[in-house]
Amino acid sequence: MILRRALAREVLLTSGAVTAVIFCIFIVVRVLGFLRQAAEGIIPVDSIFLLLFLKVIAYMDVILPLMIFVAMLMVLGRWSRENEMTIMAAAGFGLSHLLRPAGFLLLVGMVIVGGFSLVVGPMAVRAVGALEHELKSRNDIVGISPGVFMETRAGRAVYFVETRNDETGQYEGVFAWGSDAGREGVILAKTAERQIDPDSQDVFLVLENGVRYEGAPGESVYRTIQFERYAIRDSSGPASPVRYPLHGWKTSRLWQSGGLLERKELAWRVSKIAVLPVLIIFALALGRVKPRSKRYVSMFVALSIYFAYTNLVTLACAQVTRGGAGPLAGLLTVHLFFAAAAAYLFWRRANDQPLWHRPRKLKGATT
Repeated sequence: MILRRALAREVLLTSGAVTAVIFCIFIVVRVLGFLRQAAEGIIPVDSIFLLLFLKVIAYMDVILPLMIFVAMLMVLGRWSRENEMTIMAAAGFGLSHLLRPAGFLLLVGMVIVGGFSLVVGPMAVRAVGALEHELKSRNDIVGISPGVFMETRAGRAVYFVETRNDETGQYEGVFAWGSDAGREGVILAKTAERQIDPDSQDVFLVLENGVRYEGAPGESVYRTIQFERYAIRDSSGPASPVRYPLHGWKTSRLWQSGGLLERKELAWRVSKIAVLPVLIIFALALGRVKPRSKRYVSMFVALSIYFAYTNLVTLACAQVTRGGAGPLAGLLTVHLFFAAAAAYLFWRRANDQPLWHRPRKLKGATT
């Protein structure tokens, strides 16, 4: 009982550490992309953390199986190096005694991975799609952020404001450039604010106490106009409806649709759950190493098996779009092959045999 609790406890604790490392790498990569979009004025800075949180939730069903796999390898590898596995064997507890706590971890892992793969993950993808669509298809004037040069979607105007008064909602230190019918205009104003026409619902940027310089490129004569109030109407077109990718569809919708692409996405969601028990058996077989052996070799072999397995599953799921029972049979064959390989390696390790069978050379053989 103590042994079973120790395995479950240490695997869960190590999983937390592994998750933190994977999340740090993932967050750094995603934050750089979001910061670039924020610098271009595509998304506001205050939306970065929300988008990052939703992206993490959307990829949890892929991260969790790898997390549990690596955590079990690390725990069993440490037990082997510290001779705890040897003490277990001397006390009559073989590798097969770890199947029960591994089964508990498998049950918990399959529930969590299944929840993210079938329900939570697609929900997060839909939320990300809706938020990104709202940010990218918003009115150009609405998207103005202080301290950022923002180009409109049509590329015919550029806005820049120095600061924004949160109490009055006015912009201060406004610069605007626009091009229309071959003539360019530059506007400088002390203050500006957004206004919506109550009848047409058009969005206007109303500038106050400024000057407009208007002319054509290459000409030396520009017209200067000073104004007290100047309104710029947002010419953005109506937003298109949101179209979610298949990754964001509900599982029930995929099941009811029955199309080839929908079957591919459904097969991939189920496969992310099916790989977990196979990976746990592989971890039990490959995690135990000799005390004086190099642990990095075993970890490299285990990760190579993981990437080969997941890539072949991805390739088999992609073939589902061809239709027929053949691709589904191929996907099932991939899972059964790696499951059989994991069971064979576990059987050899449980019977205290080397993982790889090496034929012995016969001495004194006659010709």
